[in-house]
Amino acid sequence: MADGWRWDETLFEGAAAHYARGRLPYAPGYAETLATALGLDQRSRLLDVGCGPGTVTLPMAPFVGEAIGLDPDPGMLAEARRQAGLRGVTNVRWVAGRAEDLPGGLGAFQAVVFAQSFHWTDRDRVAATVFRMLAPGGAFVQIGDVRGPAAPPYAKIGDLVRRYLGPVRRAGQGVLVNGTPGREDLVLARAGFGAAERVVVPAGEMITRTADDLVAWTFSRSDSAPHLFGDRLADFERDLRALLGEGPFPERLPATEIRLWRPAQHTYTYAHTEEADDAQ
Repeated sequence: MADGWRWDETLFEGAAAHYARGRLPYAPGYAETLATALGLDQRSRLLDVGCGPGTVTLPMAPFVGEAIGLDPDPGMLAEARRQAGLRGVTNVRWVAGRAEDLPGGLGAFQAVVFAQSFHWTDRDRVAATVFRMLAPGGAFVQIGDVRGPAAPPYAKIGDLVRRYLGPVRRAGQGVLVNGTPGREDLVLARAGFGAAERVVVPAGEMITRTADDLVAWTFSRSDSAPHLFGDRLADFERDLRALLGEGPFPERLPATEIRLWRPAQHTYTYAHTEEADDAQ
């Protein structure tokens, strides 16, 4: 985990309701790309660790026989169940728990997915456990955005958050003095995985964001989750809306990066699409 930081249950407290509106979507077609890369079908099982409100679990569900979303936050799981009901998705099971609780009797999987969640875990312990949970041909999967420099509204939001919460990034009841850890390649190599295969799914289209969208984005984050502001929450939101004004805020959707890690003794044979190669 991050130096000097310990996980606690308030990490994303109150953030679930803001996810759908605040977070930018992954690139169109990323779910199909991942399913093709791993040869997923209705005999396959997928585990989404730190699933949040089902952001990845639900789009992946049509490509597998069973998907399981694991998350320790009850608000996230409640929102995931609500979204599954709205979409008519019936082959997903939602499980309360942390990555450190695995394997938890969940069985074997063709894909164990971490969508911007692995850095919150005891990575060496979790990677070693996932290694043992993979079915033949299965993979440890990371999904994230390919981002450039932050747009001006986001930098200003960050300045305002620091004015309220202090200069060191908050995370639950603790702080991240040195940010979240990196070098997943070293962690996964220690667990027995081979080199990563990287696939980039392009996005790139322009969208228009509103002030309400950016307020939701702010409250969907661990470093500015609603509970962190305590009795100053209303004051913060007032100042945030004053800072943002009316908008609109044009923004280019980022590409989505998929990294696949197979046990070292397996060979990865998925062929890039020409479009993915061009995007790298």
